Amino acid sequence: MGSPYAILLALLAALAAGVVGAFAQMRRMALAGDAVSHIALPGLGLAFLLKIHPLLGAAATLAAGTLLIWQIERRTRLQTETVIGVVFATALAVGALVTPSEDLIEALFGGFRAPSLAEVAIAGALGTAVLAALVRWKDAFVLNLFSRELAAATGLHRGKLDLLFLALFATTVLLGLRFLGALLAGALIAIPAAAARQWVHRLTPFLVLSAALSTSSVAAGIAIARLKGLAEGPVVVSVAAILFVASLAGAPRKARGA
Repeated sequence: MGSPYAILLALLAALAAGVVGAFAQMRRMALAGDAVSHIALPGLGLAFLLKIHPLLGAAATLAAGTLLIWQIERRTRLQTETVIGVVFATALAVGALVTPSEDLIEALFGGFRAPSLAEVAIAGALGTAVLAALVRWKDAFVLNLFSRELAAATGLHRGKLDLLFLALFATTVLLGLRFLGALLAGALIAIPAAAARQWVHRLTPFLVLSAALSTSSVAAGIAIARLKGLAEGPVVVSVAAILFVASLAGAPRKARGA
């Protein structure tokens, strides 16, 4: 991923992942990022078979998976992470079956071809839209999270808020697929937010620090990978993991226990 456009997209994806990850951490669904990223695998496999852009296939199955998760959750009242786990396991099995073996590593670990200007524009618009929506609906998401009854009493439609967050979550995963792949895209949502949570407990600093740690992980990971000739995705996630371990050791005890 040597082009400036690809690096720019990676940093934008990291920024969105950091903010989305903070909300996911509060919803206790941070690990869902890993599961949701695997829902893209069947779409990636079919795209490879049909010789179309892999992210188009990923976007199709992520959209279908998001709607399926939302509908099952509404109809059964199962927890979101439970429903995601069921859909994830099914998607992983189907994806492994339909993905050509020669393309499986690329689908799992990223490294698709350098993006075109059109792809940069589309991804930039998606990333900007995710961040704008999170800022616009921040208070509603928090209210729905901590008091669903109060959210309903104030006129907020809880089902639509849940669908909106799942859509933003899936879009963020899609942005990360290009350079992290289906196996590691969810890590950028989970790990920086978990590290940031060790330091702060107020919402705005939490969002800012999570985004900063996510973008720092990507920037440092790409630099190290290019210097050492390694695959970017695993290096990025390794850097994020090192930051998490450092946060466990260095964060103030008061913030850690908050």
